[in-house]
Amino acid sequence: MNPILVEITEVLQSSKPKNVTELVKKALEEGISAGDILSQGLMAGMDVIAEKFMKNELFVPEVMSAASALSAATELLKPHMAADEVKPLGKCILGTVKGDLHDIGKNLVKLMLEGKGIEVIDLGVDVPPDKFIDAVKTEDPDIVAMSALLTTTMGDMKGTIEALVDAGVRDGKIIMVGGAPITENFSKLIGADIYAPDAGSAAVAAAQALQAK
Repeated sequence: MNPILVEITEVLQSSKPKNVTELVKKALEEGISAGDILSQGLMAGMDVIAEKFMKNELFVPEVMSAASALSAATELLKPHMAADEVKPLGKCILGTVKGDLHDIGKNLVKLMLEGKGIEVIDLGVDVPPDKFIDAVKTEDPDIVAMSALLTTTMGDMKGTIEALVDAGVRDGKIIMVGGAPITENFSKLIGADIYAPDAGSAAVAAAQALQAK
């Protein structure tokens, strides 16, 4: 592998991840393709970060810092990716269900998904079923991801899936759910396809599901 791509991966995991943007500029100047920079540099680094996060070797501040650097670096790459016809792995709409205002977990999932090369449309918090339905119709995502952090809003997750079915937009979509009170059994009971206990595993499961499509 090109040494600068290895360096991008390592700097993204370091205490100064913002420096990765300078390396991305350098890599572009050296003629390395945007696709290689993204997959072999940035996404490879985020894979390691996700694994360390799942093992409690990294914590939320470090992940957020790396994700901020990833976002800035990806913005630099976007024009080149369009020129190179680099396409995202898939598209996901993401939101915390109605009645729930928690967003830290959702935001981490968004960052981890983007680190896997998945385009994410963030619907925010307190998202009612009709907003999920509208987003499915307008964005045509591969994945619909829902978060609930309260036991009192778990039922709204079930209601949202039922609303998607009633609206005729459930078929062909991968439904992914997660959040502190959610369990594997509950996800099966409400008709979800993927249960993820944390942001790192959500990204891994989503990428695997998209690759299998």
